[in-house]
Amino acid sequence: MSDMPSASSRRWLTIIGIGEDGPAGLGDEAKQLLAAAPVVFGGRRHHELVAALVTGERLSWESPFDRSIEAVAARRGQPVIVLGSGDPFLYGIGATLSRRISAEEMRVIPAPSSFSLAASRLGWPLQEMATISLHGRPLDLIRPHLHHGRRIAALTSGAETPSQLAELLCASGFSQSQLHVLEALGGQRERRRQARADSFDLGQIDPLNVCAIEVVAGEGAQTIAFTPGLDDALFEHDGQLTKQDVRAITLAALAPRHKELLWDIGAGSGSIGIEWMLADPSLRAIAIEQSSERAARIARNALALGVPGLAMVEGKAPEALANLPDPDAIFVGGGGSEPGVLEMALQALRRGGRLVANAVTLEMEALLLSMHRQHGGTLTRIEISRAAPIGGMNGWRPAMPVMQWRYIKK
Repeated sequence: MSDMPSASSRRWLTIIGIGEDGPAGLGDEAKQLLAAAPVVFGGRRHHELVAALVTGERLSWESPFDRSIEAVAARRGQPVIVLGSGDPFLYGIGATLSRRISAEEMRVIPAPSSFSLAASRLGWPLQEMATISLHGRPLDLIRPHLHHGRRIAALTSGAETPSQLAELLCASGFSQSQLHVLEALGGQRERRRQARADSFDLGQIDPLNVCAIEVVAGEGAQTIAFTPGLDDALFEHDGQLTKQDVRAITLAALAPRHKELLWDIGAGSGSIGIEWMLADPSLRAIAIEQSSERAARIARNALALGVPGLAMVEGKAPEALANLPDPDAIFVGGGGSEPGVLEMALQALRRGGRLVANAVTLEMEALLLSMHRQHGGTLTRIEISRAAPIGGMNGWRPAMPVMQWRYIKK
């Protein structure tokens, strides 16, 4: 007979999802585990919901929260139960614990998520909805989802979030959108109310709520397109902006991939880093800009375009590049001709990473030609003309040509 521990004995941690209906929504297995557990971790509300079932020690989450995670991990090998809201692996405690504890050590008993409950109450197919957590996160994260006809379900941070969302919708040109506030889903206090954004007057909202939105775009609504190369008018800038057509070509060359990090050196208005992050929620970017005025402008653009997580480093390259996390891709716009910038960028770039540098000056072109001779890669000349009035007729007015060097690190 083998002395290897069984799978069940290795699963010392049990994570139980619980809804507002408390024990009534739990199966027999979850109830039996709670009754036998020597220790149960959870929030105050969770403990109140299952108080009648628990006979062991009850431990509430501490502040800072990391202390509680350490306390759970310190009991590795001993029977422990952790309570979570709904589905613990949807913006929940399960996702947090999985960074420290392997799936082989866990038994997970989920309950319906708030999104599932909201979809069932509204009759909206869950796979067709945009779902987002605004719990403890900036409201601006919702901006990329604001497309006419879109249905969105958002986890909120409390009673004030629905009215704040209504204000954001009105300020962005979506004032006719319908907001559904679903409170205390699954419990005895459950309530559903709705109001239009421009006449939102719901009060006494339960802090435990999901806000669902039927998006209606008005004239001039600020819709963030799915494709790279956003309208230049969406960015606040002082002329230091990679223009729309060149920006689209540049982002295609940078080729963003899951969870990658971009350095945007000489970020100007932040347009490249912002559009990089808009391509996928997993993407990260650091904007490096020496002008404090432009750095503040980049931060405003990031908020207005729904990527408040854009990191900002105020300083001059190459000195400002020291001690930054190694990038998977680098864009060099302004300041690329400064001594040492491209060399330091290439050194920091991960193997297989992409570097894209644009030049509009003869000095920067000469530098890119030299880098191409030394390292290889490809050179592209981008020339764009736009129709403009010439007297009483129209003709082509060329923009400044752009030389672009693309390099993949071997």
